[in-house]
Amino acid sequence: MLPGNVGRAMLGPFADQVAVDALNKEMGTDRPLIVQYGSWVSDLARGDLGTSYAYRKPVSQFLTTAAINSAKLAAIVFVIVVPLGILGGIVAALYRGRLPDRTISITGLSATVVPEFVSGIVLILIFGVWLRWFPISATWPANSGFFTQIYHLILPAMPLVLVLFGYIARMARSGMIEALDSEYTRTAILKGLTYPQVIWRHVLRNALLPTISVIATQTVFLIGGLVVIEILFRYQGIGSLIYTAANKKDFPMLQAGVMVVGLLFMVSTFIADLLQAALNPRIRLGGRA
Repeated sequence: MLPGNVGRAMLGPFADQVAVDALNKEMGTDRPLIVQYGSWVSDLARGDLGTSYAYRKPVSQFLTTAAINSAKLAAIVFVIVVPLGILGGIVAALYRGRLPDRTISITGLSATVVPEFVSGIVLILIFGVWLRWFPISATWPANSGFFTQIYHLILPAMPLVLVLFGYIARMARSGMIEALDSEYTRTAILKGLTYPQVIWRHVLRNALLPTISVIATQTVFLIGGLVVIEILFRYQGIGSLIYTAANKKDFPMLQAGVMVVGLLFMVSTFIADLLQAALNPRIRLGGRA
């Protein structure tokens, strides 16, 4: 249903219409939409993701490489932002209404509202052009080692870290404040437990439940942010693959890419449910009540 003609997009604006019609018939894009979709679903059930219109090669070849590249970038983002966001939320809650709380809250909210392409350009100028601490391209040389790959991905990860930090820190702060004001926290203090013991044994376990849900739901947002970041830093990941497929009317590639994003969201929410059940026995035993 996207505007444009697949054959025309592949052959160019000056190609003869007869050749365009012949190519559309060869690829089957002249058939009704429901027929094309049914054919793709039946092939998918057999494990065939189809053949790319633009590259004339199996989609799986490109999708696997792109997914691995995006997974590397996403892993670095989560390794940085999750501990940082949770720690920021905990500090803000413990110093509620004071300078650390206001500093973390204002910084997080300010970073959240800045689009990735704006913060990405600013970071490229500061750390890539002026200071030259990091390369401005996320694509590393061939046969690069583990640490070289991480070195190339730190700068692209920072815009996503800035956006996600505000969400995670805010939810962690809210969960911590709610847990600190609860009756079981006061009971634990009255029983003689030290304040660090109360925080570690009782408060954190309950405060992290909403934060885990937010982290899981931000997975899809992270994929959307990867589109901008991967294009800005010339990185061959799933985001840039989807963007290129949409521009070239490469529908098999586009469908497979979107399907992978949906699967990632399902897996992340499932993992979040497992973590919540592990942290909260009431969720784990709720079906037996």
